[in-house]
Amino acid sequence: MHIADITLFFAPHSGGVKRYLLAKHRHLAGRTGVRHSLLVPGTTTAEIEPGVYARAEWSIPCAGGYRVPLRRSLWRRALVELKADVIEVGDPYHLAWTALDAARECGAMTVAFAHSDLPRMIASRFGRFAGRAADAYLRRLYSRFDLVQAPSRLIAQRLRDSGIARIVVQPLGVDADLFHPSRRDAALRTELGLGDDVHLSIFAGRMAREKDVPLLLRTFARLGPRHHLILVGGEKRSALSANATMLAYEQDPARLARLLASADALVHAGALETFGLIVVEAMACGLPVIGVRAGALPELIDDQVGALAEAGDVDSLCAAIEKVYAGDVARLGRQARLRVERRYAWTSVFDLQLERYARLLRTRTHPSLGVEHASEPADAPSPP
Repeated sequence: MHIADITLFFAPHSGGVKRYLLAKHRHLAGRTGVRHSLLVPGTTTAEIEPGVYARAEWSIPCAGGYRVPLRRSLWRRALVELKADVIEVGDPYHLAWTALDAARECGAMTVAFAHSDLPRMIASRFGRFAGRAADAYLRRLYSRFDLVQAPSRLIAQRLRDSGIARIVVQPLGVDADLFHPSRRDAALRTELGLGDDVHLSIFAGRMAREKDVPLLLRTFARLGPRHHLILVGGEKRSALSANATMLAYEQDPARLARLLASADALVHAGALETFGLIVVEAMACGLPVIGVRAGALPELIDDQVGALAEAGDVDSLCAAIEKVYAGDVARLGRQARLRVERRYAWTSVFDLQLERYARLLRTRTHPSLGVEHASEPADAPSPP
């Protein structure tokens, strides 16, 4: 089985989509009978590593290091030449249409992964009419795919409500050996000049609008000097206030794991998460997690592993953080780690995905199966 992934969501400072694709590439490299190729925008046209192809032809640099290719025909030709059995598309933009064209030419099955909640993101910035237009666009696009993956039950239901069929919940995951409590390093507190009596919280991710970093900063200003916040994902190290420090984006997963494991809890104020990969990575490192009751975060966080606050509410977020630190932090961290081992290790996640690919391919030779029947193993981890 040859699987080819293509996406625009791949840049030097990319977040969860890039981590998912690289983890998938590493995992599938060790599987007998499976080949994986990854086609992404880059600053040069070359094979970055075996099976990972960057293309730079006629692309426009955008914010965050992303690049938008203009010559779709070159990307279509590159996909056709890969001769993949399954083409998976990681974003809903023009390369998704290119992948559909390439699949028709080479006979591949098509899979979309709805990593983002495009209609709600558009609506939050440009109003509900723009959001409805985006919803209609997704319905027109995704109806052409053989299978659509959603990272959470929330996104799966929203796609179904939009009239999109052939939806499965495909969670993301974590390298549970790399993101591990053993990565904890007491030297981090020394580097930050913090005493043992300070509660050290962390958030890592793109410093984008939807992450609501200003809410985090207001919250920690309210909490005062007994609390310190590390934000990982800026351009450089800087002090934001007396009890908040910005660290640069961490591209090395091992160094990110060390930062996560060396904190006491992860705090996430974003209300638009479609999964929350950084939450699962923190849980794998043995951290309690604090989030907001919005997006897909309630599918990951409950009282067994942390606490939830109301979205956009400083008082509520302060109370949730204080509740966690007033309780048994170590026990919450152990429960968080155990949940990851049971549900979100990459091996389990990719085994589920490969099973779905195999069932999908069987419909090429046995059309009577139907795509819905072909994609029906158990639909994802049960709620927490």
